[in-house]
Amino acid sequence: MNNNRLLIDTNPSQQKLSGTRVSHIGFRVPDIEATTVFYQRVLGMAVHENSLEGVVRLGWGSGHHVIELTSGKYALTHFGFETQDSESINALQSRLEDANVVVRALDAAYMDAAVGDPQGIEFEDPDGNRVHFHTAMDHLGEHQADIGRRPIRFQHTTVGSDDVKRMVAFYANIVGFSLSDQLSNGNFAWLRSDRDHHTLAVVDIGMRGQLDHYSFDLSEWEDFKQWCDRLTDLNVEVTWGPGRHGPGNNLFVFFDDPAGTHIELSAEMEKFHDDLVTYVPRLWEPTPRSVNLWGGQLSKFRKMAKEA
Repeated sequence: MNNNRLLIDTNPSQQKLSGTRVSHIGFRVPDIEATTVFYQRVLGMAVHENSLEGVVRLGWGSGHHVIELTSGKYALTHFGFETQDSESINALQSRLEDANVVVRALDAAYMDAAVGDPQGIEFEDPDGNRVHFHTAMDHLGEHQADIGRRPIRFQHTTVGSDDVKRMVAFYANIVGFSLSDQLSNGNFAWLRSDRDHHTLAVVDIGMRGQLDHYSFDLSEWEDFKQWCDRLTDLNVEVTWGPGRHGPGNNLFVFFDDPAGTHIELSAEMEKFHDDLVTYVPRLWEPTPRSVNLWGGQLSKFRKMAKEA
């Protein structure tokens, strides 16, 4: 066997997450005012009135915030997931502590718009990313998109790493994600925590603790035409796409916010039915065509040569 074609092992006996969706994400940005205006103007978000001093939180409607911005040198500060119940939080905390991971109670400020009594935890993954898990939040305002005006919901986070195998082992064997797909050399992996093909992905960029991109859902193909026209009208460059990914089979376009955050709009993501089917993680060739089935064009921000 070619040693460069590393398979990522996961432990199928571990308790797996289900019905666990992405919740929120935070960035530190150099120009918080310009970035706030961008999310309002381009993505149709509103600033939450209950934002803390020095913090800007944005979302849709009066429900849970999606984006948190703080001022400073650009960085990913945290990302979060929402479970269905407190039992899932308790079970996850036990798995983490059994693996000697330090677990802290999540600050209640991150659980705005809680449904019932909020419960949450915070920990760091092997790359030092701060990760939140909490119980259900109100998401009033999601799934009410006007075509071409705003996305439906926050859908997934992709982090960059210098050790994908270690990260996937942590998220699959301890946290409880399921591995959906990977590049056959192990340098890109897509993990799920609900029916979506991936709610978290990890890509080798040679550095840890970095955000690769994050993604919002659109409804259908027609939305992409509306969005590309809208971005052009707003003088926002489409940096990649339209295209269709191999892993996940989802349509996509990419653009950047003023801080350089890579934002994806996505639709038609593959659904998994783990209650009905036993899935085996698939291996994709590490070629540009795998990440863009419509011709293999690459993003400007990621190198995906055959040796990737």
